[in-house]
Amino acid sequence: MAAAQAGTLPQVAGGANGCQLYNPSRTHPTTVRMISSNDFRTGTSIELDGQVWRVVEFLHVKPGKGSAFVRTKLKAVQSGNTVDRTFRAGEMVPQALLEKSSLQHTYMEGDDYVFMDMTTFEETRLSARDIGQQRKYLKEGMDVSVVSWNGKPLEVELPNAVVLEVTQTDPGVKGDTATGGTKPAVVETGAQVMVPLFITTGERIKIDTRSDSYLGRE
Repeated sequence: MAAAQAGTLPQVAGGANGCQLYNPSRTHPTTVRMISSNDFRTGTSIELDGQVWRVVEFLHVKPGKGSAFVRTKLKAVQSGNTVDRTFRAGEMVPQALLEKSSLQHTYMEGDDYVFMDMTTFEETRLSARDIGQQRKYLKEGMDVSVVSWNGKPLEVELPNAVVLEVTQTDPGVKGDTATGGTKPAVVETGAQVMVPLFITTGERIKIDTRSDSYLGRE
């Protein structure tokens, strides 16, 4: 597992095989939903030390001696930091209950991105820092999902694919539809993607927002 960046989690105690184990000694209100470390899956959201962490990787380990444990890589939703943490098998930790709303990005005000519920016309604001790298494909009028925790918006989930206009790229080359060559292109939101050599400025292309890859013309 790759080395983790610095992050902040509750205090941990030493465990078998030199692992760091999550210490669940903190009490939580009875209304908090708990989840077993045995049920961790990629994308599972948990709450630790007042933050929301998402499971990026997990591995169940049963050593020849000592207790079984679950090794994980966690990513902080707010900061994007990642940490490696190990939990005892069956350890109960608070699950982060997230709400997802379908909103439309309507305009910007200063550094804030404003999103509107098109049914109630209620507005939600997120900063460029909150949105992170997702903003490179975000344009006014786009429908997105805004994820909130305890009533506070945390992040924006874009559609898996978006259609954007190419605003700058080198001239297209005829006959290059089958060569497999690529070139950089800038789209209307300012993002840069690699496109086939035959793509020209002014064309609308479909982009996979998860992999930053070109999917085709529109």
